[in-house]
Amino acid sequence: MLAAERGAAANTLAAYRRDLAGAEEALGDLADAPRAVVAKLSGEWAALAPSTVARKASALRQYFGFAVDEGWRQDDPSGALPQPRTRRPLPKILGHDAVEALLTRAELEAAGGKPAAVRQLALLELLYGSGLRATELVGLPLSAVPRDAPLITVMGKGGQARLVPVSERAGQALSDWLALRPNDPPSKHLFPSRNGKHLSRVRLFQMLKELAMRADLDPAGISPHVLRHAFATHLLEGGADLRVLQTLLGHADIATTQIYTHVDAARLVELVNTRHPLATRRR
Repeated sequence: MLAAERGAAANTLAAYRRDLAGAEEALGDLADAPRAVVAKLSGEWAALAPSTVARKASALRQYFGFAVDEGWRQDDPSGALPQPRTRRPLPKILGHDAVEALLTRAELEAAGGKPAAVRQLALLELLYGSGLRATELVGLPLSAVPRDAPLITVMGKGGQARLVPVSERAGQALSDWLALRPNDPPSKHLFPSRNGKHLSRVRLFQMLKELAMRADLDPAGISPHVLRHAFATHLLEGGADLRVLQTLLGHADIATTQIYTHVDAARLVELVNTRHPLATRRR
C-alpha cells in the first residue's frame, strides 16, 4: 500500500519494514496482538530517543489502521502505543566560510581535470546550489540535465517531481562533468557507478567527509543533508520567501520549512528596524 498508493520511496519502505519487523519480534503476530501486549512496547523502547519512539509508533499506528481497513482486525490498539513529546531538531548550520572552504578545495582539485574530482565538484555545486536531497542527487537521470532552461527536473519524496533552478556555477560544473562522464558500462544515470547503476548515497557521504578533511574542516559537521540545510539557511538570510523555499526544497508541509526561520535572529531584528513602516518615522 505504501508503495502503490502513496508512492513511498525505497528508503521509506525499508524504514517501515525494519520498524514493523522489530515490533513483531517483540510482540508476535501484529495482526493478532491484543492491546495489553501492544502496551508492552513502552518498556521495550524505554532506552530509545523520543524521536525514535515516535517514528516506530507512527509506523505501527499506520499499520494497525491499515489492518482494520483490510478487515484483519476488528479493533485498533494504537491507543496503547507510547506518545513521546518530541521537538523537531534544529538543523546543523554550516557557515559561509566553511562552504567557501569546501568549494575552494573542490575547485582546486577539479582544475586537474581528473574525472573523479570534476564529478565531486558537480555534486557539491548541486547539493549547495540547488538544495537537493542526497537520494535525489545520486539518482538523477541523464535526461534531467537542463538543455535550454536553467532548471533541472527532480523526482522527490512520494514520486513528486519538481523543477529546481541550476546556478551558472552548477551548470558549468555539470558541463565539465558531462564532457568526462564515462558510459562504459552504459548507464542512464547522470552520476553512474562502475556497475552501471548510480553512485550510492553512502559513497556520496564518504566523498564529502574526505573532502572536508582535505579542506581542514571537521568531517563530523559535513554531510549531504548539512549542505542542503546550508542552501536553505543562506537563502533565507538573503531574504528568500518561505513559500519559495518550500517549493525549492520539495517540502509537502510548510511547517517543515519553518525550522529554518530560527537561523538569524539578529537579521530579523534588523529587518523589523529597517523595513517596518514605522521604522522611518521620527518620535
